[in-house]
Formats: sequence, C-alpha cells, structure tokens
Amino acid sequence: MISLKKEGLLAEGKAKAVYATTSPEIVWLEHKDEATALNGKRKVRIEDKGHYTNQISGYLFRYLKERGIPSHYVKTVSARASLVKKLTMIPVEVVIRNVTAGHFTTRFAQAPMQPLTPPVQEFYLKADELDDPMINDSQLVALSILTQGQIEAIRQQALRINQLLTDLFADLDIQLLDLKVEFGFTKQNDLVLADELSPDNMRLQDKRNHQSLDKDIFRQKKGDLRLGYAIVLDRLAAKLG
Repeated sequence: MISLKKEGLLAEGKAKAVYATTSPEIVWLEHKDEATALNGKRKVRIEDKGHYTNQISGYLFRYLKERGIPSHYVKTVSARASLVKKLTMIPVEVVIRNVTAGHFTTRFAQAPMQPLTPPVQEFYLKADELDDPMINDSQLVALSILTQGQIEAIRQQALRINQLLTDLFADLDIQLLDLKVEFGFTKQNDLVLADELSPDNMRLQDKRNHQSLDKDIFRQKKGDLRLGYAIVLDRLAAKLG
C-alpha cells in the first residue's frame, strides 16, 4: 500500500480519535492515553495506554483475519495508530458473555464467574445521552437500525469471534470472560468487524493467579492498568510473533 498521510480530525471519542488520510477509503485511527469509566464520567490520562490498546488490537485483528473474519483493520502504522477502512458504523455494541461478570451479576442476582452456556449475547444502543440502553431485535428492526437478516449475521459473526478469541487466550493462560464488539458496513455494504479489540472492551483473567488483565483494574482501582495490559501484549507477541 502507498504510504498514507494523516490529515484532519474527523471524529473523537473517549478512547480514540479518527483522522482523514490522503485516501478517501482509509482513515487513521489513533488510540488515546485515556481511561474512562462510568460512561465517561470518570476519566484519567494513563501514559502509554494507547500504545497497548493499539498493539493488542493489531495482533487480534490480524489473528482473526487469518481465520476468515473480515474487519476494518488495514495495518498498524505507529505505536498508537492504525490504518482502517472507512465504514458506516452500526450504532450498536454487541456484548458476548462467557461467564457471569460485571453488570450481569447485579442485574440477575448471580454469583460471579459462573459459566454461561451457550454464551449470552446482548445488544446495546450506542447513545451516551441515554447511557447506552439495552435494545432487542424487534426494537432494532422497528427503529430501522438493522434488518432481521443483518441481526442474525451479526450474532453468528460475534459468536465466531468469541470462540476464536476464547481459544487463543486459553493458549496464553488467559480466560476471556466477556467482550464487546462493534460492526460497520463497507462502501460495498459488506458487514465487517470494527472499532478495537483490546482489554478496554473485554474482560480477561490470568489463569495463573486469577488477576484481572483488563479495564476492571482501572474501574475497580486495583492497581496499574498498564501492568495487566503489558502481560496481554507480551503473551500475544510471544505466541503470534
């Protein structure tokens, strides 16, 4: 690919910023050194966090691509930035839960770390002003956000991604408790995986000592988030090269 240059800011969120490039089909996705909780109400700058989330995402997107999962990822271009395809994003977060954790335990009065078989899938509307409410299939269709066929395609793809990542992390002595994924449509209207794949949007537990390796370190004030993220990155690098 011809070298692309970073141009003007297109959009900025809590953890990432999107910039135009010299190609109309490709954007520059930059990971920020900020951690947020409580839907952005708590926000702290953590040096090098963007490096970890970007590098981990690169490893995981490449791993999934090799196994037939299409995504927006093109390549990693710096410590904190990657080139990705420009998409029409679907305003929905898809959560896949392998065990009881987080909000699921309080919502359904369940003890943590209970296996969920099959994995539970939940959809949430991306709307900060509404605190990202849960949304069901019929609501998605009635609000013209997705068709039933698109919902089924997303469900199947999300479960496939979950299984592939569960198997990969198991090889690293890490348990994938749950994860959040997002999707978008290409110019050709193809459904592809988007956003990021990092400990920012999944729960990971070290099987060696049962310690959190994800953003729960920050949410629950358990210590230095970077130490957990570094373990994930180091094990991925050792496994995938």
